[in-house]
Amino acid sequence: MPTQAEKSPGAEKRVNLRATPPEPDALQLITEATARKYTVIPLVINGDALRVAMANPSDIFALEALASKSQLRIEAVAASAEDVLEAIDFNYKAYDEIEKQVSNITLQGQKQEEQIRLETATDAPVAQALTLIIDEAVKARTSDIHLQPEEDRLRVRYRIDGALQEMFSLPLKTAVPLISRIKILANMNIADHHRPQDGQFSVKTNGHLIDIRVAIIANVHGEMATLRLLDKSRATLSMTDLGFLPESMEKLNKMLKMPYGMILVSGPTGAGKTTTLYAALNSLDKVKRNIITIEDPVEYRFKGINQIQVNSRAGLTFASGLRSILRLDPNVILVGEIRDAETASIAVQSALTGHLVLSSIHANDAVGVVVRLLDLGVEPFLVSSALIGVIAQRMTRRICSNCSRIIDAPVTEQIAYAREIGEERAKFLYGAGCKNCSGTGYRGRSGIFELLHVSEEIRALLTKGATTAQLRTQAIKEGMTTLMKDGMLKVKADITTPSEVLRNAYSVE
Repeated sequence: MPTQAEKSPGAEKRVNLRATPPEPDALQLITEATARKYTVIPLVINGDALRVAMANPSDIFALEALASKSQLRIEAVAASAEDVLEAIDFNYKAYDEIEKQVSNITLQGQKQEEQIRLETATDAPVAQALTLIIDEAVKARTSDIHLQPEEDRLRVRYRIDGALQEMFSLPLKTAVPLISRIKILANMNIADHHRPQDGQFSVKTNGHLIDIRVAIIANVHGEMATLRLLDKSRATLSMTDLGFLPESMEKLNKMLKMPYGMILVSGPTGAGKTTTLYAALNSLDKVKRNIITIEDPVEYRFKGINQIQVNSRAGLTFASGLRSILRLDPNVILVGEIRDAETASIAVQSALTGHLVLSSIHANDAVGVVVRLLDLGVEPFLVSSALIGVIAQRMTRRICSNCSRIIDAPVTEQIAYAREIGEERAKFLYGAGCKNCSGTGYRGRSGIFELLHVSEEIRALLTKGATTAQLRTQAIKEGMTTLMKDGMLKVKADITTPSEVLRNAYSVE
């Protein structure tokens, strides 16, 4: 029985963990807790030796501990701590443990509230199962967890990089206790199974503090829940991290230096509007400027910024809150979303009276934002005076760097690329699908943007009541890069694929 650990001669040569996936038999020798404690990932069993990748291959105590636990000699190779932790997240799956916990759940049908509370307590199997589901979601970089009861099962799906993926199914009997446990954590009414409810709670997993927003509603098979995961460690993106092209970044920085006016961000749900607004706020001087936000909900919290949560029960809406903010001597105001005519009118008036106003609004493209303001009843001359610029954005998935390869593209994608970029190209970079990207060919996301700067010419067109087509033509004439073109420029840079751009970018053509 071995009692001593050894380093291999090549310990200082770093191993590429994405190209060297661990073998299942090796993973079983070292628990996830041990792997995290020593920042190590077991790779392969070679006879009487276990080959491992470590952030610090010269850590004698770690090597001895690993030898003791595995009962094998240890051959250590070097790898970056970031790569090792990513490999741990990806390779240690708790699906078997989730099934083990849910097999112990006995709660079925409707029970009294006190009985439900007892059977969903912190140390109960249902609580452990929910914790594992959330842990696995965080490891997989999930933005949303969907728990959806069907006729014969509880369907569990994760939204990863903007796309829903089927993860696993649980017995239908687990639906009631799992949803009840979520309701208890989010301070909801566990006895109400008919009305929609929403709430929030926080958990700490793998060193990350995660805020979770919960929405629950009944469907024909029971209650379904969606959990939005907000990782506070990812809240501090800078403007350069978002994916703006240098020319667009320069325009945006100039707009943010304006002392007053309105900058709007548009896009569908999940397009990253809030992330862009937060990045813009973080780029401003928080010492010499009084920055106040009103949001629903406050997703992330920042030092030096005064953030207000909408509370409709207390009469605090976007419109009423915005009125109150104006009496607090603000320099910069962020309104979470312009949803109605009253909020739009007050936001425009605020921009005209010496405040820099940032907000989001739903529209298909940048010019569509102008039309949306007009639809909300704001006069054209007020829009032309208040509006500094508009950002329309979408999120596209990044090509997985581990399995990317050049292949022939479908004809439709070739035509779309040629129309936007003006050059013929038949082959593009695609992800073939591998373990690192769960077979999707994509890992991570990048933004594509359409930035409209409201120039004097566009102001004049607005005042004259110009059509959407006229405004768009003038904006492109002045150098606006459309969503589709920005996306294809990202394709040219091998960041994403033509199919991703076509799937996400809106085109009026």
